Amino acid sequence: MNELSAVLAHYGVGLVFGNVLLTQLGVPLPAIPTMMLAGALAAGGQLSVLQAFVAALGASMIADAIWYSAGRRYGHRVLALLCRMSFSPESCVRQTERVFLRWGAGALVIAKFVPGLATVAPPLAGAIRLGTGTFTLFNGIGAALWAGGSMLAGWLLSQQIDALLDRLARMGTYAAGGLLILLAGYMTFKWFERYRFLAQLRAARIAVPELNEMIERGDEPLILDVRSAAALDADLRTLPNAVLIDPDYPDAALASVPREREIVVYCS
Repeated sequence: MNELSAVLAHYGVGLVFGNVLLTQLGVPLPAIPTMMLAGALAAGGQLSVLQAFVAALGASMIADAIWYSAGRRYGHRVLALLCRMSFSPESCVRQTERVFLRWGAGALVIAKFVPGLATVAPPLAGAIRLGTGTFTLFNGIGAALWAGGSMLAGWLLSQQIDALLDRLARMGTYAAGGLLILLAGYMTFKWFERYRFLAQLRAARIAVPELNEMIERGDEPLILDVRSAAALDADLRTLPNAVLIDPDYPDAALASVPREREIVVYCS
């Protein structure tokens, strides 16, 4: 066993727990490579696959329970917070809502396999008042399949992963530096995408006082409420005289929208 493998074997279970916990809490760190590594070490007898699996499952359930409770208490406000934190804010909630509307609680089983959904799914389940028992059951199944599948893949690819670890060990600090550069480059690219999207969003936004001034001046802006069905279920309040439009089928409703009026779009 080389030195790198020895370190990973010694701290492997704790590394899996910490990595999965941070990832599920929303930190942009990949967890699947760590779990695959745990599976590869377990195949060589250097790590307990049961302990690694329990660590991954426990960390995932802890983080998901925190987000579920936040969603249940604060509703879609916590989803707005997640959008501001997300490196892909343009799709962080909408895609999850579509999956939930189609699959119901079963969406929790597949959420962790779809990029961008794993962190948003638990608070959304809380926001739509999915039962605690139902959430725990389906989310636990999804977490177990996600962790178990990742470790199984590492187990099956153990020879290739061991060869990669040997090569990294021989490269020493150069390998660690290269991995850090790749991670920093990925996070920088995603941050730039996020910054560009939010800059475009800020340029197109209108504040509530500005909208109120327009109405009081008699400008009669046309307000389009394009919130999803899940968002409407969580918050039944609507703006006065707003036109409800289904964001999945907007064409028919938008065909009758007058082009000469100021249009304000309200979304979740």
